[in-house]
Amino acid sequence: MTMPKSKARSPARAAIPSVAVASDAAAHVAPLDELDRRIVLATQGGLPLVARPYAAVAEALGVGEETLRARLARMLESGRIRRIGAVPNHYAIGYTANGMSVWDIDDAVIDAVGERVGALEFVTHCYRRPRHLPDWPYNLFAMVHAASRDAALARVAEIAALLEREFRGACRGRDVLFSAGILKKTGLRIGG
Repeated sequence: MTMPKSKARSPARAAIPSVAVASDAAAHVAPLDELDRRIVLATQGGLPLVARPYAAVAEALGVGEETLRARLARMLESGRIRRIGAVPNHYAIGYTANGMSVWDIDDAVIDAVGERVGALEFVTHCYRRPRHLPDWPYNLFAMVHAASRDAALARVAEIAALLEREFRGACRGRDVLFSAGILKKTGLRIGG
């Protein structure tokens, strides 16, 4: 179960829209044709930060904007690319305390809990992962970004209170893992 989040609330200069290439595209899909490959190469590192980014990419590739949009739509529909979305630099927009909250949730309600937590405005992504007992009992991960550690911990406390209110007894433990630094975030890339 994955509960995707896509909430672009940041200024354009702090979030560069990019194309995420699917690594698990179905085996029956034919190889990319030359134009699709050029489109992926031109967009996988980010779209230009201009008023009409698709028009700018189309012009650089020597095709019409409608052709570019149609090709991207087709690749999304076929699963060749997973998504087109903003990849925010949380540090650039003032969120320097990035805490991955980890939760030991009763398996009987994990899906409902994950959906509820993933819907919170301040949770950017939420997903289920297997436990690795006895050392790692956590099976639900929810990322929280805040301006300070105290603010992030307050958000995690909000999640805990919600779980106790709506799923009494389902949470058996929790922790928060804070980022020590920012890594360059990129998806799968194809070579040029």
